Amino acid sequence: MSAHTPLRPTWLCRVDAHPWPCGAARLGLLARFADRSELVAYLEVLRELAHGDLTDLGGGREPNLTHRFLTWASPHV
Repeated sequence: MSAHTPLRPTWLCRVDAHPWPCGAARLGLLARFADRSELVAYLEVLRELAHGDLTDLGGGREPNLTHRFLTWASPHV
């Protein structure tokens, strides 16, 4: 089975074509990063890459990717 990784520049999952990180990718990332702060730091880098790609694809329209990339991964207070 293929890994649930992003296909750039669309940032859709290579396996299920859902917006990345899809549900399976999120579960894999949670398993890979025991420390949530490291996971969030990693996702912040990817969010910036996705922002650039998706802004270019959208003709300059800036996507809001915070929920998609970060909110789900942030530890609950």
